[in-house]
Amino acid sequence: MRFINAKFIKSAEKKSDFLIDELPQIAVVGRSNVGKSSLINFLTNNKKMAKTSSTPGRTRLINYFNIDNKFYIVDLPGYGYAKASKKTSANWDSVMNDYFVDNNRLKLVMVLLDSRHLPSSLDQQMIDYLVANEIPTVLILTKIDKISKSELNKNIDLISKILRYNKDMIIPTSAEKKLGGERIEKMLDDYVAQN
Repeated sequence: MRFINAKFIKSAEKKSDFLIDELPQIAVVGRSNVGKSSLINFLTNNKKMAKTSSTPGRTRLINYFNIDNKFYIVDLPGYGYAKASKKTSANWDSVMNDYFVDNNRLKLVMVLLDSRHLPSSLDQQMIDYLVANEIPTVLILTKIDKISKSELNKNIDLISKILRYNKDMIIPTSAEKKLGGERIEKMLDDYVAQN
């Protein structure tokens, strides 16, 4: 891994807590339990960097991780947790909108999708929202070690069609087997260098 010095900086619950400084931000978003924390731990080569949980909906805060003093990886709360109350869901929508809108430090959003499943309506809404707000987006497929190569290829084709997304821009990963990390790192380096 080329990311040598990664550290947790802070958590934010509301707009007034957001971290704003000169460094670019790369956000990570996806359904609850899609593997956001596992991906962050994989990229930073530190199993304890982001807290993982088998219980969906645990991450309710925005968590900022400084990467080599070059940029932040920002772990956003998972969406689509079935047991979340309407009030919690409305609060999530409000905080996320505050985070995404007028955030000139946000350079890219990595939307994580479970490679074993087709995108949900919430995944579609997230992609549509990011596109409508002209926020650069890349799709990251997680848990590819859980399915066969032929299944993965079939799902990439289907996901590409459903989300109207160039399949060459979809990055398959496995935190468990340490697959796809170098491609993500190169992409992040390129985005940070351009901005």
